[in-house]
Amino acid sequence: MRNRLTTEGPNTRTAELDLMSTKELIEVMNEEDASVAKAVRRVFPDIEAAVERIIARLRIGGRIIYIGAGTSGRIATLDAAECPPTFGVGSGEVVALVAGGDAALFETVEGAEDDTDAASVDLTDIGLTRDDVVIGIAASGRTPYVLAGLIHAKAVGAETIAVSCNRDALISREAQVAIEVETGPEILTGSTRLKAGTAQKMICNMLSTASMVGTGKVYGNLMVDVRPTNLKLVERSRAIVMEATGCDAPTAVAALTKTNGVPKQAIVMLLGDIDAEEAGERLRLAGGSVRSALSGKE
Repeated sequence: MRNRLTTEGPNTRTAELDLMSTKELIEVMNEEDASVAKAVRRVFPDIEAAVERIIARLRIGGRIIYIGAGTSGRIATLDAAECPPTFGVGSGEVVALVAGGDAALFETVEGAEDDTDAASVDLTDIGLTRDDVVIGIAASGRTPYVLAGLIHAKAVGAETIAVSCNRDALISREAQVAIEVETGPEILTGSTRLKAGTAQKMICNMLSTASMVGTGKVYGNLMVDVRPTNLKLVERSRAIVMEATGCDAPTAVAALTKTNGVPKQAIVMLLGDIDAEEAGERLRLAGGSVRSALSGKE
């Protein structure tokens, strides 16, 4: 019986992949990859709906919780890991659960993706509540660990979103928003770390970034909640304050010193012509939005 999953079907363009020259191989790979952005564009309405639901949960103190296995879980982990330094969120505000635990990030853990009980245990261990949003990611759309996780999340009352690369995915049935991006057969049959993985990375980028923008983590296109945890980010924080306010470097450094290195607070302080304490209070009352904190002051 022929597999109905398009991600695991044969790609007629690469039936003789092993006979191609290196040049031919990378050319066809690039051409196939070029189709991914178009496939993602076709599901924009679903991505938009997901982002709106995520924003609503974040505003009441909920978390983004990714759940996946294999490549999908690793991609989700990458997105979750980048959110704290980029947007200043706590390490527990964007979480990624991977079938098999941390060990599965580096090597295959046999049978982990089929362990349905583990999904409920993992979600319970992190204290899943109805305020959270659980995003199940599976290229095939039928990974048991992910499916079980969404079922558990729905029972708790959490928001549920499914991301897959096949139509009529099983995980879609357990989600309030289903994002099904059809990336088609891979150049290497069944290797969904390729086009499907690229699509999943793009969608994770959209979900997290758009949600953070929607909750006041960005001013203009600047990462005003960036955490200056290394020299590069210290310099970036200074550049962000300078760009947002038009001030010189010494002024930006002085403002950041007074606000303990928080760019958005330094920006409100300088543009609002107020002290650091008042800038912090305005941001608190504005839910972290620089524009709202500066209302009538720009």
